[in-house]
Amino acid sequence: QVQLVESGGGLVQAGGSVRLSCAASGRTFSSYALGWFRQAPGKEREFVAGINWVGRSTYYADSVKGRFTISRDNAKNTVYLQMNSLKPEDTAVYYCAADRQAFAVPAGRTDPSMYNSWGQGTQVTVSS
Repeated sequence: QVQLVESGGGLVQAGGSVRLSCAASGRTFSSYALGWFRQAPGKEREFVAGINWVGRSTYYADSVKGRFTISRDNAKNTVYLQMNSLKPEDTAVYYCAADRQAFAVPAGRTDPSMYNSWGQGTQVTVSS
């Protein structure tokens, strides 16, 4: 099992940038794909971005493609989400999650049920 703790959220103006971090503990961190999800009030949790275990394969939701970048540093047991050109509709609680399946390819793994370790979430609020 991987334990995850997000940080880096806050209030930002539309058009601005924020970088989220997710620190992991657990010896198997480097064996698992990781994902970022978000949940806005009254909405279901939705996939944002995923990255494979070595960081060479990434996958994005259409709504964030070209604006967000996911990366990971296995030496630091950390995954990042760089968010640029933020829009008010990006406002949500952002969660990082570890895939259930070791060595999974992130493409298509957009269902939250595919992930079995979750952080507590960090709020990102984008003002217009």
